[in-house]
Amino acid sequence: MNLASIDLNRLLVLHAVLSERSVTRAAAALHVTPSAVSNALARLRATFDDPLLVRSGRGLVPTPRATVLAPQLADAVAAMARVVDDQSNFNPARSTRTFTLACSDAEQISEVPRIAAACARKLPHARLRVMSVDQLKSRGGLAGGEVDAAIAPAHGPLRDVYSADLYQEEGVLVVRKGHPQVRRRMSKELFNTLRHIDILLALGGPGIGHRIVEEFFASHGLQRDIAISVPSFAAAAAIAAQTDWVAGMPRRMAAVFLHQMPLSTMALPVPPVPFRIQLVWHERTHTDAGARCFRSVILASLQSRHAVSGSDRRP
Repeated sequence: MNLASIDLNRLLVLHAVLSERSVTRAAAALHVTPSAVSNALARLRATFDDPLLVRSGRGLVPTPRATVLAPQLADAVAAMARVVDDQSNFNPARSTRTFTLACSDAEQISEVPRIAAACARKLPHARLRVMSVDQLKSRGGLAGGEVDAAIAPAHGPLRDVYSADLYQEEGVLVVRKGHPQVRRRMSKELFNTLRHIDILLALGGPGIGHRIVEEFFASHGLQRDIAISVPSFAAAAAIAAQTDWVAGMPRRMAAVFLHQMPLSTMALPVPPVPFRIQLVWHERTHTDAGARCFRSVILASLQSRHAVSGSDRRP
């Protein structure tokens, strides 16, 4: 028997009649007419080549074939009900779902601890998985099916992608303490003379933030002499602490490293590089109850810290 050839609604009718042992009561439960139930039963009898239910006194009695089908139908209907009800019945306090967030190591160090603490309170039995920008790109981005949301600098509109503002960020330079050339101020001439550490987060290539920085520097007459390229902010900070090379990074990231390494921050010789940091997610997770809850936890934990409001947007 080919499942595609069967109207599954008729199986719902059979389940209702087997449960109620009455065409009239089954029709009431399904909100259809008794004649509709009778017609569905007639077609099912032809499909299964079995009477399925026979009249006995004032009720209906299942045949041996229907008796075997009854618990199987009950399990199938219950499974379908769970699929339909999953969205409305999502319970943050009981969910054991794994939620995946993609971000650079800057957010992993400066923001994820706060997100993790919020998840522990609001989603106590769920699992939080953090993915790097490399992993995000290699798995097909937000549309790839593995990531619920990502933290990234704001950029041009993307198809099928929603966003909400998290906070404002700015770039600073980190240099080792006692750097022989860098004193209190950084001139354009000195910036262009120094050797720089480049940070390539996206599969060894420039990401969104990198492109924003390069365009900003070019517009202000700044040019970097790249000494080394690394795949993370942490590596850049460690190298800057042991060389005369300098690295640019988000101020919140730099503040963490100042407590761990012999580093100082230095303002750029031009206005700070501005970043608007957003939470972004794909249309496929936009209406999912669990994903919506996960996003609300992130937004509440970071927006409250940085006092920046945001709203869902899609081009």
